Amino acid sequence: MPDGTNAPKKGRKFDQVLEGARQVFLSDGFEGASVDDIAKAANVSKATLYSYFPDKRFLFMQVAKTECARQAEHAIETINMDAPVREVLTAIANEMIEFVTSQFGKRIFRICVGESDRFPELGREFYESGPMMVRGRLVDFFKKAAAKGEVAIDDFELAADQFHELCKADLFPRMVFNMTDEFTPVEKKRVVNGAVAMFMARYGV
Repeated sequence: MPDGTNAPKKGRKFDQVLEGARQVFLSDGFEGASVDDIAKAANVSKATLYSYFPDKRFLFMQVAKTECARQAEHAIETINMDAPVREVLTAIANEMIEFVTSQFGKRIFRICVGESDRFPELGREFYESGPMMVRGRLVDFFKKAAAKGEVAIDDFELAADQFHELCKADLFPRMVFNMTDEFTPVEKKRVVNGAVAMFMARYGV
């Protein structure tokens, strides 16, 4: 059985199957999603689905990885990493918060946590394809900013983790504990501005 780390077989209907699976996982969760429903949503036969993805866990992880990669690519295309550090951090914080509070981000997080006891590889694979990727990009940016004298950082990995946590302040706990499911632009901006201000107060030059 695949563990989520192998590369899937590509083919003409690969993207079609992924999109169908994405819709069903968002709607029904991991446990509630059936192969029959996914095949129907993708408008393919079960045989075609299995030719790409031997099991549901493998399919789920490919959906999660694809979405995380899409978010990362979007951030790379839209953020000018050579801009002043405050501007870059504000843009990164906006991207992070939009993903974390999106319906897809919330659903994927809850599925990974909910299934972590039975399928610990789900959480590990999601972390490696999402948060770890963001962490790596933050570390790279902080090293460049430090080389230019814009920030003074000794532990780049810790600084990246700290900024990530600052961007989840207030919103993430309320979301995880189902206190609210939607956040206004004003609420998001408050957290973004606070995260950047706090980070620069500690590391800014």
